[in-house]
Amino acid sequence: MTGCRGTTMMSSCWRSQHVFPPAKHSNLECFLDCITPTVRTQLLPKTCIRDINSLWQPIGKDTIEYFTLGDLWAQYDEWSAYGAGSPVLLNSSETVVQYYVPYLSAIQIYVSKPNPKEETDVAGFESDSWSEDSESDKLSRSLSNNSSKGWDAGSEDSNFDQEGSLQMKDRLGYLYLQYFETCAPYGRVPLLDKVTELAREYPGILSLKNVDLSPASWMAVAWYPIYHIPTRRSVRGLSACFLTYHTLSSSFQDTILEDNKGKGTCSSEDGGKSKGDCSGRISLPPFGTATYKMHGDLWINPETADQERKVSLLNAANSWLKQLRVQHHDYDYFITHSYS
Repeated sequence: MTGCRGTTMMSSCWRSQHVFPPAKHSNLECFLDCITPTVRTQLLPKTCIRDINSLWQPIGKDTIEYFTLGDLWAQYDEWSAYGAGSPVLLNSSETVVQYYVPYLSAIQIYVSKPNPKEETDVAGFESDSWSEDSESDKLSRSLSNNSSKGWDAGSEDSNFDQEGSLQMKDRLGYLYLQYFETCAPYGRVPLLDKVTELAREYPGILSLKNVDLSPASWMAVAWYPIYHIPTRRSVRGLSACFLTYHTLSSSFQDTILEDNKGKGTCSSEDGGKSKGDCSGRISLPPFGTATYKMHGDLWINPETADQERKVSLLNAANSWLKQLRVQHHDYDYFITHSYS
């Protein structure tokens, strides 16, 4: 088991808490570390390497590590059932463990070849709206979602000619599945349950490998607090909610590992090595975030780079959504209600 789940999984987060004195401690960084899934990898058979899209993978590799999406979702099993715990150092110098339930907020999966059964009916899901949306809002959201399919088929008003559209299709792939959650938090099911639901119609969400996915493949996870131990009354900031963005394609994951060498910690079974140095594993730290109800200075420590980190992650999420030309309902809600 990996990450910071459950009793045994808390060791790395607790350990990172005591690395620095309280003045230098970052509750934000500890949370991001605790909700980062780390997936065991396998070696891709050499006979399969030649089938990998050369535009998505470095050329000339003798060995390629991969994981299936099913292996990734398994990391959310315990989190979905009991919540993911993150130690939070309070201003009183006490520490509580805040638990969060993960919900699948959004996902887009692009692949190199269209599924014949789905080629003319690309998956697009939205649950019932959790606000009183007008018809124009619903239409706007629908058009935004459909615009992302321009990578799949090329829109009529595109500046690309036919040859350019084909090149875009080769580079960015075919949209296999997309889902955007719009239910209120109390109307949602935990992430693993939602994935199981989607898998009934789109089994690739379990079987596809990260090396099969276009760089445009991503997911967003909404984290809502459920309880903290030990219980403390009126702790301003413990009601904070988070929205984290993660790449699903191996195209970026090698880079993420390289950038994170020496940062964070692995679970105790890895001997306390940094995540970037763990052999046979790939971690998926958030490349972007948005926050909601982050009151006071509980999460943003002025003695650290928390504020710059928060802004950088928010800008990355915003840039990603703009590049994909999609409207993400949770993102819009989080940024418009950030301090409400």
